[in-house]
Amino acid sequence: MPKIEVPEKLFFELCGRTYTDDEMNDIFPVAKAELDGHGDGTVKIELNDTNRPDLWSVAGVARALRTYESGKIPSYDFFSSRDVTRDCGNRHHYNEESCLGVRDFSISFAAEGCIVTEELLVNLIQSQEKLCQNFGRKRKTIAIGIFRSDLITYPIHYIGADPDKTAFVPLGMTEKLTLREILEKHPKGREYGHIIADKPRYPYLFDDKGETLSFSPIINSAHAGAVEVGDRNLFVDISGPIIDDILLAANILACDMADMGFRILPVRVHLAKDTKYGREITVPYYFQEETQCSLDFVEKELGERLDAQECRAALQRMGVSSDVEDGVITIRCPEYRNDFLHAVDIVEDIMIGHGLARFEPVLPADFTKGQLLPSEEYARKVKTLMVGLGFQEMMYNYLGSRREYVDNMHISDEKVVFIANPMSENYEVVRPSILPSLLESESVSGHAVYPHRIFELGKVCYKDENDNSGTVTRNNLGFLAADNQMTFNDASSYVNTLLYFLRIDYRLESVEDDGRFIPGRAAKVVADGKVIGVYGEVHPQVLESWGCSMPAVMAEFDLDLMH
Repeated sequence: MPKIEVPEKLFFELCGRTYTDDEMNDIFPVAKAELDGHGDGTVKIELNDTNRPDLWSVAGVARALRTYESGKIPSYDFFSSRDVTRDCGNRHHYNEESCLGVRDFSISFAAEGCIVTEELLVNLIQSQEKLCQNFGRKRKTIAIGIFRSDLITYPIHYIGADPDKTAFVPLGMTEKLTLREILEKHPKGREYGHIIADKPRYPYLFDDKGETLSFSPIINSAHAGAVEVGDRNLFVDISGPIIDDILLAANILACDMADMGFRILPVRVHLAKDTKYGREITVPYYFQEETQCSLDFVEKELGERLDAQECRAALQRMGVSSDVEDGVITIRCPEYRNDFLHAVDIVEDIMIGHGLARFEPVLPADFTKGQLLPSEEYARKVKTLMVGLGFQEMMYNYLGSRREYVDNMHISDEKVVFIANPMSENYEVVRPSILPSLLESESVSGHAVYPHRIFELGKVCYKDENDNSGTVTRNNLGFLAADNQMTFNDASSYVNTLLYFLRIDYRLESVEDDGRFIPGRAAKVVADGKVIGVYGEVHPQVLESWGCSMPAVMAEFDLDLMH
């Protein structure tokens, strides 16, 4: 979960009051946060909600606490919408067609009237980085640049540039480099270059005098991109492939900067293609849709009847304006949020705004007797047998990356379940097998004395057209053994012993086209006409992908088919 460190003085100023540690512990759950530490003039905060990027800053947390305690919804007068367009003067930002297919959108706004202090600059950069790294998936979907507005001449131009003919001096260097050279020589180029390296043209932002602003999502220019203490006027650019994401990031930053004392100046953005908001948007732009929820649904979910006035008051303390008519609550999402996807999200805000301590505890009406499920009893029996065979139990996460679960295993992604909107590419796949997790442990255990024997009982998930949901979740057993002379015969002895004590009669069938195993040294395990598992010698290419140095055997069984 995101963690931020905020200066105590700035934080309390934005909150409008001073908090003791006990008071912060009590009120931080309102912002879905916890006090992670407090000392030396710094407050450390851990955020517990990945759907609320507006809270990943000192201004965002302070806004949530200030609103909750005052019951007053923050008001910002610089937003445009489909019905309202703010005056932009000469501030225009043009997206040229050459940017399409490279990084489709670049939007911006300006800010003035607040002197940038060291404290403010550090926190502004922290907010920028949290949005780019967490919400923006390490700049893949959101990249933010902050510039010295006094050095910029409008209008702004955003194009797809020739990487070998376009050059400028990047931030942190004195040498003029082409865009392609920046990917090779600049630290940020080496870190983030993979995002656009395969594109025929690279994203490039410059002003009307031809002065470079940035090579998004890599690095700003040294000319206008080096914001310093004492600056008063700033220009903020946000780029990415998804219009809603970059609009939300712009709104969050604009509200944060307004809370810090800046006056926000809208910019008229001319897009290179049609969007659901048209081809011209004045940023910051209010784009969120209304969401509805019935009072009956609130009662059903919370177990307590709250009337219309109580629901409205609770939502107001969360910064959400609402109307209630004919038993239906209609909410207007705050400009800096876009997390109301379902009626239950409204209920959650009502619950927090009403106050968890105000709900009366209720004892269960039904008596139930706790006992282990048959599947759990069977799993414990399997664990006991595996420990008896000399294996050590492991526990792993259920989410991982494509590289771990697909590429390193040399398998197809046909049945793999991908997360539609992952916060990080490290957690974009629901694991289809336990074996990658075991290999990951083996890859970092080369220093340990051999042989290595590890196993896990856990859940896997993969696509299945026969299921109504399109996916199935199964309880599996996976084990791995590694040594300098580990062979198929060793794997067979483990499998035979395990299935003997489980009283399972089985036969073996050959394995065809499974990239995880060496051809001819793997087998399917069939019982009662069903394939209940597979085992064999790990293919050298798989071992090499994981960086494993010793031969290994591995097996995986579907426990749900075994009992």
